[in-house]
Amino acid sequence: MLIFPTRHTTEKMAATRILGVDPGSRMTGVGIIEVKGDRVVPVYFEPIKAGSGEFTERLGIIFSGLQQLIKEYKPDEAAIETVFVAHNAASAIKLGQARGAAVCAAISCDLKVSEYSPRSIKQAIVGRGGADKGQVQHMVGLLLGIKGPIQSDAADALAVALCHQHTSQTLARMAMMQQA
Repeated sequence: MLIFPTRHTTEKMAATRILGVDPGSRMTGVGIIEVKGDRVVPVYFEPIKAGSGEFTERLGIIFSGLQQLIKEYKPDEAAIETVFVAHNAASAIKLGQARGAAVCAAISCDLKVSEYSPRSIKQAIVGRGGADKGQVQHMVGLLLGIKGPIQSDAADALAVALCHQHTSQTLARMAMMQQA
């Protein structure tokens, strides 16, 4: 017998906070959502602004900024976007290093980190992997009930967190079905 959460059972369920990260060497998007049963609410969504100074200093800003947010908001899980490689190898390497700083910050705070490709995040949020940033921002706003504009890196980070929430929920349901 399968039991899915209902309005009555969700009141007893513990809330789970998910940290989503959209890495960038100048601006790293951060979004935290709280999930309780079938209810999902935004908790925090702002970018970490690393600026345009020395690259190693920017990595330090990303690392320490993310650690500080983790300590303040206490997420239970973390999810991060994988590196997208287009034409510029140097940019991809810098993005990979910024991503590494973010992953290390999460791991140093004892968070398990899950990874999602840009295409799978867009597929989960918009319904098609080739969606543009505006479509992602719009759907994130609709899904989380956010009125007004959302900074694009923060919207992408919230999309990463939502993708993780959807994926985790689906995998949990599949596991329950296999046990039945």
